[in-house]
Amino acid sequence: MATLESAAVTTVYGSVSPGFERVRETFAENFASTHEVGGACCVFHRGDMVVDLWGGARNRATGEPWERDTMVVVHSATKGLAAMTLAIAHSRGWLDYEAPVCRYWPEFAQHGKDTITVRQLLAHQAGLFAIDEPVDRAVLEDFDRLAAVLARQRPAWPPGTRQAYHALSLGFYEGELLRRVDPRHRTLGRFFQDEIATRLGEDVYIRLPEEVPNTRLATLAPPSALRMLTGFPPRFLLQAMNRRSNIYRAIAVNPGTGVYLDERRVYARNLEVPSGGGVGTARGIAHAYSAFATDGSQLDLRPDTLRLLAMPARPPARGFHDECMQSENVQFSLGFMKSTPQWPFGSPDSFGSPGAGGALGFADPRAGIGYAYVTSQMGTHLTGDPRDIALRDALYSALRTIENGNMQHGDARSA
Repeated sequence: MATLESAAVTTVYGSVSPGFERVRETFAENFASTHEVGGACCVFHRGDMVVDLWGGARNRATGEPWERDTMVVVHSATKGLAAMTLAIAHSRGWLDYEAPVCRYWPEFAQHGKDTITVRQLLAHQAGLFAIDEPVDRAVLEDFDRLAAVLARQRPAWPPGTRQAYHALSLGFYEGELLRRVDPRHRTLGRFFQDEIATRLGEDVYIRLPEEVPNTRLATLAPPSALRMLTGFPPRFLLQAMNRRSNIYRAIAVNPGTGVYLDERRVYARNLEVPSGGGVGTARGIAHAYSAFATDGSQLDLRPDTLRLLAMPARPPARGFHDECMQSENVQFSLGFMKSTPQWPFGSPDSFGSPGAGGALGFADPRAGIGYAYVTSQMGTHLTGDPRDIALRDALYSALRTIENGNMQHGDARSA
């Protein structure tokens, strides 16, 4: 892999393998054409890292540079990392996706939740998108207390009938479920660190430790008021400002996304928010997805687990309309988002998770791709950030060119 430097205003650092130069060019073009401030993109192809790029500023206000090991919060892209832990639990025979949640967590059965399956919960079909009781950092730090609050929550409607994006609540339910099935009763953040990040040798955290210095962390610059007003769909924007709406209740309260931010330390330390508080490098996220996009041997994943992750999502009784995002055909399966014509990424077998502001990580087992893009400048697009889309278009164009070249060489040899 050759070291790269862009001639554009913003210097791009890192490397790409031969054939993937267009991804580097697109990454550099984003700074000139899409108001990119700082970020990173990494791609693994069939287990090999073929793209590893970073550049710009990790802090828009100070201009401090984005460096090779800079980490950033990825908001809901954390959901894919959390889903990985349950996939490992499934591979080890601890968890059945078709079983009722209360098989593993008896107290969960309150208020008619006894029929909710693990699959329905992970597909945002349990009607538990909001938490009615007050939940602050003190509650999140006491896992037994949090579990009792979650078990008491009443579903918004009969489970399995509708889909509603469990923006923050899903991760807390996943965390308690994993704590129940893991023989060592580890928290989800601890499990992720032990069984995924450390095994891969990467910097990704669902529970950011104290010892990480602020100098390694990028700060997120919010979009301008004008971009907020013109970038989001009007219907979504109105719902997000309505304190009684489903999406406001899912995102802004009990505990709200602000709970994992910290004015002094950038991000909260030793706190687990498995649906939004993940912090890491693009390299670490892409590497984790690469393990899921190949044969899974790096993480001891069974073929049947990988097969289930690649399968199409199953709709609730009333279809894939999302009652929180007010979007059609947003699909979730086993904790991941699935690629759809409305929100495409990779192939139909792909699974991953986007994050508010533009981050995305996913696995494409058909192409053998583990991909991640992260940024310090939040965008406003709900169905794919233009910066990320441009990078993915360049990536898959490069893959097609490489595959066509390999086919032509194969035909020449056979002739």
